[in-house]
Amino acid sequence: MLQATAPAFMLGATGSFIGILVGRLNVIIDRSRSIHGIKDEDEDRPPLRSDKPRLTRRAALLQRALALAVASAICTTLLIVWGFAVAFIGYDHEMGAALFFIASLLLFCVALLTLAREVRIGLVDLDHLP
Repeated sequence: MLQATAPAFMLGATGSFIGILVGRLNVIIDRSRSIHGIKDEDEDRPPLRSDKPRLTRRAALLQRALALAVASAICTTLLIVWGFAVAFIGYDHEMGAALFFIASLLLFCVALLTLAREVRIGLVDLDHLP
């Protein structure tokens, strides 16, 4: 089925994007664990503790982007299933396919915008301290 090509590429791109989001979230979790491990006696690294709220906000944005990307992948998968199922029974599939594809692309777009917000607040000098 030729109409499954674009959704298959979309599904691959969404899967790669989810991998990127999970990687970024893992870095934030590791950094948060490191900050929580700073002892009160450590006089060189107290400024890092003030970074906790920013890390929490970044993690929340990444979780939201992950949820949106997974929803986009689900819509894309449903689009492929829809296309094959409706073709199997012999009905027109264009309207449903268009709706699934639009929903998938909109969810993916919002996930990208959410990542952009996370990247914007993630670029500060504190990230470069030991």
